[in-house]
Amino acid sequence: MKPDRIAELLEPFLASSTLSSETCHSEARSAGESAVLTTTQLQNISTYIDMLQRWNARINLTGIRDEEQIVTRHFGESLFAARHLFPACFSVPSVVRGFEVADVGSGAGFPGMPIKLWAPEISLTLIESNQKKATFLKEVARALTLTNVNIQTSRAESLAGLSFAVVTLRAVERFESILQVAAELVAPGGRLAILIGQTQIQQAQSTLPTLDWSDSVAVPASQSRVLAIAKQTLRRI
Repeated sequence: MKPDRIAELLEPFLASSTLSSETCHSEARSAGESAVLTTTQLQNISTYIDMLQRWNARINLTGIRDEEQIVTRHFGESLFAARHLFPACFSVPSVVRGFEVADVGSGAGFPGMPIKLWAPEISLTLIESNQKKATFLKEVARALTLTNVNIQTSRAESLAGLSFAVVTLRAVERFESILQVAAELVAPGGRLAILIGQTQIQQAQSTLPTLDWSDSVAVPASQSRVLAIAKQTLRRI
């Protein structure tokens, strides 16, 4: 897919108007400009789509086959989350250098891989128990020459004791139980970012009542999808 078309499709997800006042200072948003992806980032997304389409013919990575829908529904939503977690109004490299980020139930790599493309300085762990999907993720990381990407071919429940500054979760089965597992991986003071349907917000908040939930933000070009971010309280010694 041509990078220019990818950039056009992603523009609504990167617009400054989609960022909340808590995410960026008002003066940083006053210009009203959208974030611009680099030529390398756009080319990486194009390569990723090509790989996804080839692998999808052999294993079920995504039910979406149309390339433009792959851009908007997978990359758009993921980059929307990335921009909220690591806003461009701050210096991305200095803010996220060494940040430990985990993507639970990564599947075809969303939102974890696009977040890595947005903020390459993070250290990313993709948790995917399906061996074939994990192999695909390894091939994507290799093809895009991404560093500090760790693929855990195991269930998130088996990683007890590990902790991350940011944990992401999207489109997983057994939502309530895996939500609790994901929250256990969030370090004190860290954030849990979930991409869910509007109707799931109350369930998420009632499942994890001790987390500090921010107002959910509607995903552009979607009637029901939202980004919800919760902060893990600092545990007392």
